[in-house]
Amino acid sequence: MASEPTPAAAAEERVRHEMLDEGHRLVDAARSAGLTLRLLGGLAVREHCEALELCERDYSDLDMVALAKEARRLAALLSSFGYAENYEVSTATGGAELQFVRPCAHGRGPGGGPIHADDHIDVFLDTFRMDHDIALARRLEIEPYTISLSDLLLTKLQIFRLEEKDVRDIVTLLGDVSVGEEDAPGVINGRYIGKLCADDWGLFYDAAINLQRVDDRATTFEVSEVQVARVRNGVMRLIAAIHDAPKSVHWRLRARVGTRKIWHNELDGQE
Repeated sequence: MASEPTPAAAAEERVRHEMLDEGHRLVDAARSAGLTLRLLGGLAVREHCEALELCERDYSDLDMVALAKEARRLAALLSSFGYAENYEVSTATGGAELQFVRPCAHGRGPGGGPIHADDHIDVFLDTFRMDHDIALARRLEIEPYTISLSDLLLTKLQIFRLEEKDVRDIVTLLGDVSVGEEDAPGVINGRYIGKLCADDWGLFYDAAINLQRVDDRATTFEVSEVQVARVRNGVMRLIAAIHDAPKSVHWRLRARVGTRKIWHNELDGQE
């Protein structure tokens, strides 16, 4: 018989559900107001997750993407949900990202205090900018609540230093979602990913390395043999897609330089 969850574990599970529900409410409210807003990050992975035991983990915030031209209207909408803008983030990013904060609305934890200090939403405008840039403004209508699965996977494959939670997210996606060659709900578009990697050698390099890491780690998670086979089949199809896509002249010139020159955006804390 499965043991009862501890009060702390039960509180964490409640917060996970509440955060995803909050993401849905915000997307629905934006849609009703004529605005475009979508989830990304770990909660977006969870939205598409079937093997919940694999994708259940802690989430520190809501990561979302919106259109830059709608930023002021979005700020007004989020204000109606109790969120105040942290203008330091907009200033630090040149207006490319926004952050909204409110006191924790998730009730009390096992110790009697709030679950965490505050709730906050990080919003990318038009483009996801981390180790590599992924343009999203024209691709936000593919899925109803999240960015497309192709772009969601790319936000993980583009990471220069892949963390355990990101490997887990990639395994989750490839174990639950098929790799195809079109933009459609519930499909990872390998052709699209291959095209982006064929235009950007740095993205190609990090994606190829991370796909190999995921293949190496596929059996280390508590998933079925069927899911492992799906993950490895997805990895194989994606590796083929990024290697076979015709490379641009810029890609070929950059490939000659290789890792002798930094190939990714240098973020705070990276060496």
